[in-house]
Amino acid sequence: MTQDLSAVVALERAIAEAPHWAEEEYAASIGGQVGVLRVLLVAEAMDGERLVGFAVGKVIPAAELAELESVAVESGARRFGVGRRLCEAVAEWCREKGAKDLELEVRESNAGAILLYERLGFAVAGRRAGYYRGPDEDALLMQMSL
Repeated sequence: MTQDLSAVVALERAIAEAPHWAEEEYAASIGGQVGVLRVLLVAEAMDGERLVGFAVGKVIPAAELAELESVAVESGARRFGVGRRLCEAVAEWCREKGAKDLELEVRESNAGAILLYERLGFAVAGRRAGYYRGPDEDALLMQMSL
């Protein structure tokens, strides 16, 4: 698992659009937290030699609410359905854990991700001004029913 975590952090650092969490935050996503369930899913290259994507999901069972916290796919693996499959897997996991709705934040300039999320059934539900740093940018809040 430590090897996967190191690969996730390395991949995330190589993707400008990724949220750039601290390594401890990724470790927490696979650890326990009272009242919160989390999953970290990874996608490997066909040869199984390297990580090409990952997604982090969170469910708060008491609220029946879930969040797609992070999705990242290396540039060479994009447009092959990796991101879609990761998002679908997180959504299914959240549904199985009792969530009724799934939400996410996305950089307003990330047209490719926004299009993917819309195709998955997400709709824009709001905006969070100045949510992202490096570069500073607003986030679109998107939601979908599970």
